[in-house]
Amino acid sequence: MHSMSARVAAYHHRNNMSEEAANGTSTPSPAPPTTEMAEMALEEPKVSFQDQFKAFSKFGDTKSDGKLITLSQSDKWMKQAKVIDKKITTTDTGIHFKKFKAMKISYGDYNKFLEDLAKTKKVELQEIKNKMASCGAPGVIQVSAGKAASAVERLTDTSKYTGSHKERFDASGKGKGIAGRKNIVDDSGYVTGYQNKDTYPEGQQ
Repeated sequence: MHSMSARVAAYHHRNNMSEEAANGTSTPSPAPPTTEMAEMALEEPKVSFQDQFKAFSKFGDTKSDGKLITLSQSDKWMKQAKVIDKKITTTDTGIHFKKFKAMKISYGDYNKFLEDLAKTKKVELQEIKNKMASCGAPGVIQVSAGKAASAVERLTDTSKYTGSHKERFDASGKGKGIAGRKNIVDDSGYVTGYQNKDTYPEGQQ
């Protein structure tokens, strides 16, 4: 009898436990407002001209500490920022850079170099700096999306391909890779890409 009542007590105890759990006495803490965080992530960090100077002065030179820039790094930067074009050429930048009689120049001298260049070429210094500050990280040439997309469309338009090249894309224009060149594993004796292989009437092969 004793053991029976002990079991009943244990049963009640278990029930009370599960009820507590179901009622969720420990309420989860409210999640942080995600909209604010999302908005913060959307704001692109503004890169200053000096940040770009540092980035480009290290471009292709792992030993650089970001304080001095070479002419070739400067030219890469200016080409990427589209500052070097028909009006300002690498000849111009070379002439002005060599006035400092050094292979690498500091941020301060680089500003003088740009001032000098802007004056000579009658271009707004601020315009040059703005372009150079907003041209993106070194090596990332910004192609307008429209141009790139139309080039890809042209390349993957299967209707413009003839012969065996047509097989290199499926209907959606996705490349099939090596599988598309289906004549690769073909030991029928015909030359790869021979189009009339299976076109002979029966019995004449």
